Amino acid sequence: MDNNALNVLGRRAGFNSALRHFKRVNQFADEVTRGVNLADVLNQALEDGVVERFQVPLALNALLVEKFGYATRAYNLRRSVEDVEKIVERVSNWNALQIVIAYHHPQAGLFTINPKDSASWEPALPLLKDELMVVYAGGVGPEVEAKTLEQAAEDTIALINGRNVKDKKGYSTEGRGPTRLARPAPRLTPEPAAEAAPAHAAEAGTATATATAPPAPAVGKKRRITPRYAVLVTNELFHNGNVEAWKKIIESYKAKHPGLDVLIWYENERINDINSLFKWGKVKHGTPIMVSVVGDEIKNVAKLQRYLYEGASPRFEVFLRGGVDRVLDLF
Repeated sequence: MDNNALNVLGRRAGFNSALRHFKRVNQFADEVTRGVNLADVLNQALEDGVVERFQVPLALNALLVEKFGYATRAYNLRRSVEDVEKIVERVSNWNALQIVIAYHHPQAGLFTINPKDSASWEPALPLLKDELMVVYAGGVGPEVEAKTLEQAAEDTIALINGRNVKDKKGYSTEGRGPTRLARPAPRLTPEPAAEAAPAHAAEAGTATATATAPPAPAVGKKRRITPRYAVLVTNELFHNGNVEAWKKIIESYKAKHPGLDVLIWYENERINDINSLFKWGKVKHGTPIMVSVVGDEIKNVAKLQRYLYEGASPRFEVFLRGGVDRVLDLF
């Protein structure tokens, strides 16, 4: 073990932060023991402000892998996924199993999904090709064999990849329906700031004065992604002027809403750099460019669409006025 690994516990703030995390994870373990899907628990806790986003991957590993021994499979998506109806329909029949999916979105971060619940998928859709997804498969009861869990994880991946799979022995039990989160995850009252760490820990804090506790991230909220909206190119060509207009519009939108980001797709491929695709003659009149917004509190999407439509038209020059470094006040 790294000699400095526990230095954060030598200070009161670090010790209390760790203690709160341990208490919360233990409460979540009780929910999982009752047969509730951990994704439901974590998403409810995030929505209620009970946990912060940085705690989610820690809880997934501590509970599903270390404590409950779920089978785990990590892979990169082979296709983009927008429709999950067939996945939900099939996995909902596996009432002897609990499946949890952790999807890592490049902008929005980590989503935890209960694949038996359509509403659990919605904030993460569309799932993007080549992005990381981890599938955890566990049993509702202790009677499910390890090889069954491993096969269930593989079958979940197959379903997400668009393949058909057959239900295997051990996936379901007669008379048992799917389990849903019956009540919100319990709220925790934060420990008072004056609550002291043990005396020896306080003394250790003096010896490790350079090891300060990391700042606490803001309480996590449920991030979501809007559907993809088509912006039709009405200029003869989507050329460099249109590119610069879009940059100005998106820059203005993000300046007004710093917690939001604008995602762009062309021919179902994610575009990270507008210049890399929108070169002279590449995108022609009548071609749709897809955009969506990701973030916590999404606003002004319709207005953004209108401006982007104008920026893709022969009227793009209105967005190029003013200084080079000036952010337009559009929103």
